[in-house]
Amino acid sequence: MVELRLSVTAVADADARAALVAGLVGFHEALLGPAEGAPLGVLLHDAAGVLQGGLWGRSGHGWLFIELLFVPEAARGQGLGAKLLAAAEGEARARGCTGVWLDTMNPAALLFYLRHGYESFGELPDYPAGNRRVFLRKFLG
Repeated sequence: MVELRLSVTAVADADARAALVAGLVGFHEALLGPAEGAPLGVLLHDAAGVLQGGLWGRSGHGWLFIELLFVPEAARGQGLGAKLLAAAEGEARARGCTGVWLDTMNPAALLFYLRHGYESFGELPDYPAGNRRVFLRKFLG
């Protein structure tokens, strides 16, 4: 039996996180096989080339996870969110993904995703207090 010591920290130690990720990835790969995944960015730049918004995610095990989707307030209502989703879904299909999943705490974003074919498959109520975190998915045909 290995003797280990517990410590609690509030310091964002990148090396500690990397060690935990490496251990977890190794465990999951032994259990499930390699994820064969890759990051995905669909980015919005202004005329000067400055990044203003976009979508960020990663594929693995046949699914794309959308981690972030941001359209600057001044550019909302122009269909850019729909274009970001469509581009990400197209790339997910090209990567052989069978679906896309994400989560949101924003009621307006929830309606946006529902309008674009996503369905709720779970939620964390009262997160944050008085709100909810909703998990959504979309199967790619």
